[in-house]
Amino acid sequence: MAIKAVFFDIDGTLLNDRKAVQKSTQKAIEQMKERGILVGVATGRGPGFVAPYLENLGLDFAVTYNGQYIFTRDRVIYQNQLPKSTVYRLIKFAGENKREISLGTSSGLVGSNIINMGTSRFGQTVSRLVPKRWTKTVTRSFKHIIRRIKPQSLNSLMTVMRQPVFQIVLVATKDQSDAIAEKFPHLTITRSSPYSADLISKGMSKLKGIARVAAEFDLEMAEVMAFGDSDNDLEMLEGVGFGIAMGNATEEVKKIADYTTASNNNDGISKALSHFGVIHLETDKVFSSSDDNFNKVKDFHQLMDGETCETPRVYGSQEGSHRAGFKIEEVVEFLYATSKGDMAVFNDLVRQLHEAVDRSAEKVVSKPHPETPLVGQVDALVDLLYFTYGSFVLMGVDPKPLFDIVHGANMGKIFPDGEAHFDPETHKILKPDDWEERFAPEPAMKKELDRQIQKSLHRKK
Repeated sequence: MAIKAVFFDIDGTLLNDRKAVQKSTQKAIEQMKERGILVGVATGRGPGFVAPYLENLGLDFAVTYNGQYIFTRDRVIYQNQLPKSTVYRLIKFAGENKREISLGTSSGLVGSNIINMGTSRFGQTVSRLVPKRWTKTVTRSFKHIIRRIKPQSLNSLMTVMRQPVFQIVLVATKDQSDAIAEKFPHLTITRSSPYSADLISKGMSKLKGIARVAAEFDLEMAEVMAFGDSDNDLEMLEGVGFGIAMGNATEEVKKIADYTTASNNNDGISKALSHFGVIHLETDKVFSSSDDNFNKVKDFHQLMDGETCETPRVYGSQEGSHRAGFKIEEVVEFLYATSKGDMAVFNDLVRQLHEAVDRSAEKVVSKPHPETPLVGQVDALVDLLYFTYGSFVLMGVDPKPLFDIVHGANMGKIFPDGEAHFDPETHKILKPDDWEERFAPEPAMKKELDRQIQKSLHRKK
């Protein structure tokens, strides 16, 4: 299945530990935009924090507050504010239990200085460095220090709650979340920090937010890739077509992800996108073509074979026979589709193909060949490309989106052991057992061809 949209968590994923977007990630986003792939974020952060990234990176949309507030650069797609009564009860609960609390509005988090520090660059960096066994100690220290500087005034939040509140953040360790869940069963508790809990409406999540975006932009969830690192990304990574765990992700996230890439400090995003053929990474060791489809196929062979040929060479007789056999199989498949399943017609078409091969052999050996074997092989392959494009022209079909679908399916031929498997004789790439279910391109190709047909009908009106 071709990837048509990619979502990034922000902290620990889109941002490195210095709270910057890596150059490689910026280039990857640019490449995806050029290829027509939609790009967005799915985060527990609020729209006020996220909006600059949409503008600066040219992102298409943002799922913020864990699905509670979704927007593009020019409009709000969805918003789900918490009931005023729930907000009021949570403020009272925080006061009675001496918990710091912040309210998530469209402009940002308002309230606790502790939470403001925890969500700052400094706080996020500290949270990654502190061992889990020290969590409670560090949390108590934060409370003690901040309260001495400026105790939180809950009265001011009574004024803030007059405006829409989409998410509430409470200082609470993971162990303390159970008590909050018991007190507020109509809310969902999710976490991206060991020191705080995000409270949103029951049934809401990053994944539900992505599903809303997919419906808005006519996407299948199987066509979506998402990146994350924290436990609040678990559902998201399991629910999309391709879930990618960052190298710095929690062990729980890595276990459920389809693939684990390098860390957020080590080009993890661009490496994973390249691994799945969504982008093409240029290096000094390999050459790139101006033909983007060639580069995609080269990425595929790099993934499957572990290396690619960087100097023009001639195919030997056995290898050349296998390559020709692959093409003949597709020609026969083309003839079967042409016969519409009528075996009499199909058998006749295959007979004609045999005759065409015999005539071609006679024609080839009857004329001089001053060209070198390399030129001869390349000339024949280029003619095959040209004839194939010609066939698409005469069919009225745009092959580019269909090529991308097939490429996405081919990139799914990695086995559970993380390796490609090959036919021992022909070296043809084999398919994992679940490939048909997860990656078979035919349903997506039918959908794309239906789209092209409808588009052509509108042009004729």
